[in-house]
Amino acid sequence: MQQLTDPFGRRIEYVRLSVTDRCDLRCFYCMPKGFNDFEAPEHWLSFAEIERVIGAFARLGTRRVRITGGEPLVRKDLPTLAARLHALPGIDDLSLSTNAVQLARHAKALRAAGVQRLNVSLDTPDPQRFCDITGGKLAKVIDGLMAAKAAGFSPIKINMVVMKGVNDDDVEAMVAFCLEHGFTLRFIETMPMGDTGREANAHYLPLDVVRERLERHYELVPGLMPGGGPAHYLRVVGTELRIGFITPLSQHFCETCNRVRLSVDGTLYLCLGQDHKFELRPL
Repeated sequence: MQQLTDPFGRRIEYVRLSVTDRCDLRCFYCMPKGFNDFEAPEHWLSFAEIERVIGAFARLGTRRVRITGGEPLVRKDLPTLAARLHALPGIDDLSLSTNAVQLARHAKALRAAGVQRLNVSLDTPDPQRFCDITGGKLAKVIDGLMAAKAAGFSPIKINMVVMKGVNDDDVEAMVAFCLEHGFTLRFIETMPMGDTGREANAHYLPLDVVRERLERHYELVPGLMPGGGPAHYLRVVGTELRIGFITPLSQHFCETCNRVRLSVDGTLYLCLGQDHKFELRPL
C-alpha cells in the first residue's frame, strides 16, 4: 500500500476533520468577542465530499480520524456522517472533540455510529468560572459527560487549558473530578495562535509547574494511553487515572507530528503553527 509521507519522513496517519467553524461557546482565549466571520454553510464540504476525501486518505494509509470544529455537534446530522466515515475501509479509529454542551442529546447515536473516543474541553469544574471563561453553563457539559459515560465511550479525555491567574488553582479539583468519574485528564499549555491566542499568552503557564504541584500530592509514574496525540502521560499510583501533558511551547512535539488538518471549506493545513495549506475543493 502506498503511504502518505511528508518531506521529513513522517508518516501521516491521522486527519483532524473540521465539520464546522461555528461554536456554541465563546471561550475568551479561542474566539474574539463579537466574532461572526464564519464560513457560510454553502462553502462547507458536503458529507459526500468529506467521505470522498477521507476515503482517499484511508487508501494512503490514514487510520485515525478525529471529528472537530468549531464545535462539531452544531453540524446537523453529525451521527450520520460519523457512520459513513466509520464504514470506510481502513479507518479503524474514529474520535470526536467536543465541548459537550449538546452531547447529552447525541451520545447514544454517536456511539452507535462508530465513534469510539471523546475529547471534551473543560477548563474548570466551577460553574461561575466556567461561565466567565466560556459564556456557557457547566451543567450542560456535566450532563453530556454523564451521557457519554453511560453510552460506553472509552476513554473520555478531559482537556483543560491551564491559564495563570484564570484557572490554575483548579488543577487539583480537576484531578479529583476525573478520579471520581473515571475520566482521563489532559493539561494543555496556552498557544499564541491568532489575536485571541496572543492575548491569552499573558496567562501562559509552563506545565512543568503543574506537574511539580501534583507531585506534592500524588505519586506519579509513566503511563500509556491509546490514541495518536502528542500528550505525555503519567499515572497516579493506586488508581487508573492517567494525566497527560500537552506542551506545544515548553516542549514542542513537531518531530513526532503525524497529522494534517482538513478545514470545513476543504482547505488542507499541513501544520497548525504555519500557513502551509492546499485547497482540495477545486479538485
